[in-house]
Amino acid sequence: MTELCDLTAIDLRRRIGSKDISPVELTESCIRRIEAVNPAVNTMVSTCFERAMDEAKAAEQAVMDGEYLGVLHGLPIGIKDLEATEGLRTTFGSKLYEDNVPEADQLSVSNVRDEGAIVVGKTNTPEFGAGANTRNLVFGATGNPFDPEKTCAGSSGGSAVALATGMVPVASGSDYGGSLRTPAAFCGIVGFRPTPGVVPAEAKPAGLLPFSVLGPMARNVADAALLLSAQASADARDPFSGDLDPALFEPMREADLGSMRAAISPDLGCSPVSKANRALFKSRTDTFRHVFAEAQDRDPDFTDVHECFEVLRGVVFVGAHGERVKNHRDKISPNVVDNVDRGLQYNLEDVAKAHLTQTKIARAWIALLDEVDCVICPAASVTPFPHAEWFVSEIDGEKMPTYMRWLSLSYAPTMAMACGCVLPCGIDEFGMPFGIQVLGAPGRDRQVLEIAAALERQLAANPETARPLPDLNTLSK
Repeated sequence: MTELCDLTAIDLRRRIGSKDISPVELTESCIRRIEAVNPAVNTMVSTCFERAMDEAKAAEQAVMDGEYLGVLHGLPIGIKDLEATEGLRTTFGSKLYEDNVPEADQLSVSNVRDEGAIVVGKTNTPEFGAGANTRNLVFGATGNPFDPEKTCAGSSGGSAVALATGMVPVASGSDYGGSLRTPAAFCGIVGFRPTPGVVPAEAKPAGLLPFSVLGPMARNVADAALLLSAQASADARDPFSGDLDPALFEPMREADLGSMRAAISPDLGCSPVSKANRALFKSRTDTFRHVFAEAQDRDPDFTDVHECFEVLRGVVFVGAHGERVKNHRDKISPNVVDNVDRGLQYNLEDVAKAHLTQTKIARAWIALLDEVDCVICPAASVTPFPHAEWFVSEIDGEKMPTYMRWLSLSYAPTMAMACGCVLPCGIDEFGMPFGIQVLGAPGRDRQVLEIAAALERQLAANPETARPLPDLNTLSK
């Protein structure tokens, strides 16, 4: 029998509003699932169950009293451990903040609380979000729900695992070089990277660099859009925040794919992708490319994107973490140290060239998206790997020049300021989830979500491409 915690957020919110179920029952269901499965995957690293139950009782009373109910009213949520939560430990995955308990929520958290969400806990992340393996020196590694010895990716891996295992119906994530997209692909769930500023990030150290964004994660596109509607707002402390598309707050519709043009690319013309994932991507896209009005085999122009990304990421890391690495190198994970050390090797000319390159990439991307409605590519270059390894060092015998290069399928679109949605697309030859990205131009978040929702329905109808489910009985033993 399906537990309440396994139902969609949309369905749960409707049932709460119609008094068919209680927020108390739902929160209890989520807590039971966390207690049963978390020991196997180590994803919910700090919890506040007593407070959550008190809030669930208050939410139940609000329903009974006929009060206004927010779009997330009564829905339990997991918050990534990079986001400050009032009264609940926020470590950023770092030994330096192991005992940090914020006195206030950051805006992304207060926004979802204002819409009725109930925070049940914090989800694991690599230190300061550095790297696509959710592993840190405070809590250790989070296991993939399809094989706990393998990585769930990162840096929003904890949220992805919590969703895949039914611990919560929605969870928060963040994304720079693929931090919510790669975990979504590795865990068989949906992750959406919004346009910079849609979800204000008022606490970013380098506010004038737009590449790091906050966004929603869920088990389907409609649920992700629901969470996004609660996260989104305007805040002058984020210089990229401003007027929002009113459609972001409307119920999800599906695009008419028969009137849409898609560019399909196995590697975005710039990314190392394993032969196995290339072949799988072609096989899977061949099952649905006919539903579009036009499906072109076409690569975007990402000339010089790798150096551009490394330099601009270096600027962010030196600014945000340079002093920490200088003073506490022995307490900080190797990914953070690597980013800072490499960043310090660049000079002003390198930074200037990187800004010029990024501008060319972004303008070329907009020009392409004037000719097609979306770009579809794989969401990850390889199958999930053992979490004992910090990162992918080689693909099919080709050594990766940096620890981030295997993530270029996601960081290249970041440099283009793209918004994008990852959809689960069945499993690979190893029985691990495989995902695809649906990418669009900045500002076209709603269009990308509508295309993704329509494509999600197409994929769900085919057992080969439907969203995979982990074996919870095995994880609960």
